[in-house]
Amino acid sequence: MDSSDEDEERTFVRVLSEKYNPENFPYGQGVVVLPSPPGSPVKDRLFLPNILVLNDCGISKAGDRSDIEAFCAHVLELDLAYNQLNDWGEISTIVSSIPRLDFLNLSMNPLSGVQLQPREADLFSRVRRLVLINTRVSWDTVHTLTQHTPELKELFLCLNGYDSVSESQACCPSLSLLQITGNQLQDWAEVRKFGLLYPGLSTLVLANNSVDSVGDTKETLESLFPNLRSINLNNSGLGKWEDIERLNFFPKLEDIKAQGIPLLQSYSTQERRSLLLAQLPSVMVLNGSMVSVGEREDAERFFIRYYQDFPELERPQRYHTLVSRYGHLAPLAEVDLRPRRTVVDVRWGDRVEPVPLRLKQTVGDLKKQLKALLQLPSSGIRLFHIDKELSSVLGPEELKCGFRALHSYSIQDGDEILVVPKVKNRCSSSDF
Repeated sequence: MDSSDEDEERTFVRVLSEKYNPENFPYGQGVVVLPSPPGSPVKDRLFLPNILVLNDCGISKAGDRSDIEAFCAHVLELDLAYNQLNDWGEISTIVSSIPRLDFLNLSMNPLSGVQLQPREADLFSRVRRLVLINTRVSWDTVHTLTQHTPELKELFLCLNGYDSVSESQACCPSLSLLQITGNQLQDWAEVRKFGLLYPGLSTLVLANNSVDSVGDTKETLESLFPNLRSINLNNSGLGKWEDIERLNFFPKLEDIKAQGIPLLQSYSTQERRSLLLAQLPSVMVLNGSMVSVGEREDAERFFIRYYQDFPELERPQRYHTLVSRYGHLAPLAEVDLRPRRTVVDVRWGDRVEPVPLRLKQTVGDLKKQLKALLQLPSSGIRLFHIDKELSSVLGPEELKCGFRALHSYSIQDGDEILVVPKVKNRCSSSDF
C-alpha cells in the first residue's frame, strides 16, 4: 500500500507511529522500545506503553498486521473510542495482533448495522473487558461476541438505544458486570432476561433507563440473579414501595443505588435515606455510602415513628417486623437549639426595665446594649449581678471583665442587673 493512501485512511499503524514517535518521548520513561521490522512504514523506533490510548484519531483501518504484531505484543489495554471503525474485519485484525489484550474500548465508533462473523468474533477470545458505548451495535452482534469470549468479565452497552433485549441460545456465564446506562428499557420483563443471558452477574447498572417496576416473585429473582450483589437504579421509573421491598428477594444483594426515582420525590433527603434503609435490611452500601450499625438502628426507629400514625391497612409489613424488635416508640421530643435568651430586670436609679439577654454575649456587649436601650449617659458605668435566690447570702457581684461571657455568671430569668455610674478618682492623673 502506498504511504499516501495509508495517511488518507488513517490506519491504526499510522496513528501509532505518529503518536508514539520517539520525538514525543525524549526521555523514554514508562515505555517499551522496539526496533522496526524491515520495510515497515513505522519510524525507526517507537516508545509504546502497555496501555494505548488512540481515541478520536480518525482511524478507519487496521494497517499492516505484522507491524501491529511487532509493536503491540506487550499491550494490555487499547482505547479506540471516537474513531471511524465500521468494519469488524479491520477491528478483528487489530485485536488478533495483540495477543495479551485484556481491555478494549470501541465506544462511539459507527458499528450500527455492521455484521460480525463468528470467525471474526473468535479473535476476541482473550478480551475480558469490552466497552461498546454509543456504538449502536445490535443484540445479535453482542450475543456473537459474548459466545466467543469465554473469559469476558465486564461489558458496557450504554447509550445504544435499546428498548428491548433479545434472547440468545447460549449464555455468557463468565460475565460479572453489565453496565447498560442511558438506554430506553422500561419493562422489567426485558431486564429479567439479563439473568438468563448472564447467570454469573454480580453488578448490574441500569441507571438512566425508564424501568418502572421490579416485577418478579421471590422465587424467580432468586433463580435468575443468584449472584447479584450490586444494582444501580438511579433515575429509573420506580414509583412504588413494593418495588423497593422486592429488592430484598435478590439473595446476595448488598449494594443499592436508587436516587432520582419518582417514589422518593416528595420526601426530604434524610427521609429518603432512612425510609430506604429501613426497608432494605441486608444492604451494606446505600447510594454509595456505607451503612453503619448505628445508622441502621436510627433509620429503623425513624421508620416506626413515621408509620405509627398511619391507618393499619396502610402500614407496610416491614413496620410490624420492626415493632416486634423495638416495640412501639414514643415520638421524639422537640429540642430547641436556638441560642438561649434570658430576661432580667435592669435597675438604673428608680427606673426598672425588663431586658432580654443573649448569654453568649460578653459584659462589654451588654454595656453597649444598655447604653443604647436605656439612653444612659456616655460616661462609664458599672454593672452588678444580683441573684434573686442567693443575693441575701452572696450580695451583688460586679461584672468587671468586659471580655467575659454572661453565661459564666450563672445569670437566670428574673435576676437583676444593677447599673451605677463610675465615680472618678479625685487623685487620678487627670487632676494633675
